[in-house]
Amino acid sequence: MPNPSSPFPDAPIAELLAIMARLRDPESGCPWDVKQNFDTIVPYTVEEAFEVAEAVARRDYSELREELGDLLLQVVFHSQMAREQGLFDFQQVVAVLNEKLIRRHPHVFGDQVAADEQAVKDNWEAIKQRERADKGRERPSAMDGVPDGLPALPRALKLQKKAAKVGFDWRQNPVPRVRAQVDAELAELDQALATGERDAVEDEFGDVLFTLVNLARHLKLDPDLALRRASDKFERRFRGVKNVAEAPLADLDEDQLDALWKLAKKTSS
Repeated sequence: MPNPSSPFPDAPIAELLAIMARLRDPESGCPWDVKQNFDTIVPYTVEEAFEVAEAVARRDYSELREELGDLLLQVVFHSQMAREQGLFDFQQVVAVLNEKLIRRHPHVFGDQVAADEQAVKDNWEAIKQRERADKGRERPSAMDGVPDGLPALPRALKLQKKAAKVGFDWRQNPVPRVRAQVDAELAELDQALATGERDAVEDEFGDVLFTLVNLARHLKLDPDLALRRASDKFERRFRGVKNVAEAPLADLDEDQLDALWKLAKKTSS
């Protein structure tokens, strides 16, 4: 509902758009906001998306509400800059989204039938392919369409899924075979470590990580979520070590540190 104390007493979305326009006003706006452009705002857009993910992972729904607002601000900011350049505006962004959602859900808004979730995914991808062809953007490779700017773990997962869609995948007993591949890649890492060549070590280490992502995919796990949970667990246990240590950690030997770590593992999940 409208905020009576706001200088823009209108519906919330209209108020938000008016606030953003005011912030970008060259004469009376905020100097920082006026200075920004698409390139300088992109890092904030990415950061806000991660903060949304963090709020979800923590099941902090009050924080999620706030972070979704911050993410919406990024959409409004980009839309305002586009409006100033005569490219498009927020209303057009919403209109395109509405049309796309209806077009890609013919089993909801049309007469098509989707038997299960997989049928929905397959149909979604088929519609996307037709849209690309209609726009003259048909992609010649199954690997196309994966942004280089994606974080490494989700990018690896997305590339693997795209390869699997065209049949490039382990088909029979995939989990034990991919698990064996992890061992093979670790052996190659050991060989690289023996040479001491940094580039070779980095290359083989990357192969280990990529294969672990593939194992997670076949286990139907989200590797990014799994690593996030492991990092959270490490943080809790490290804090536990710091809380019980009677001396600075740098002054303790490895046996003392190991004992503290084992204690932290017993007292922290």
